[in-house]
Amino acid sequence: MSAAPPPPASPYQSQSQMNPADERLWATLIHIGGILFGFLPALIGYLVLKDRGPFIRAHTATALNFQISIVIYSIALSIIGIITLGIGFLLFIPFGIAVVIFMIIAAVAANKGQMYTYPLTIKFVS
Repeated sequence: MSAAPPPPASPYQSQSQMNPADERLWATLIHIGGILFGFLPALIGYLVLKDRGPFIRAHTATALNFQISIVIYSIALSIIGIITLGIGFLLFIPFGIAVVIFMIIAAVAANKGQMYTYPLTIKFVS
């Protein structure tokens, strides 16, 4: 009798760890992707890459928390804009500029291999 062959690998098994350069690259792309595509890069990155290394997990979780916080703050600003008959919508200009600046800072930190925490972020995902 011969030994039975090993079972085929499941596509749901944990993938191998990324090397540090790849982790930095993907973390940078996820932060920059938020500028163009909103929360989708952070969500997809978190779901797909969170088990590939501690650095990428921390950055994807941070980016996702920031993107969810942006949605909440945008809803609040919209309500303020409606209450103030449109004047409050002017707050979206500095808010949008600050969001883009924070994402660029996070991308640069990720590219350098450093951790970054966005200011005023509500922690939903850890």
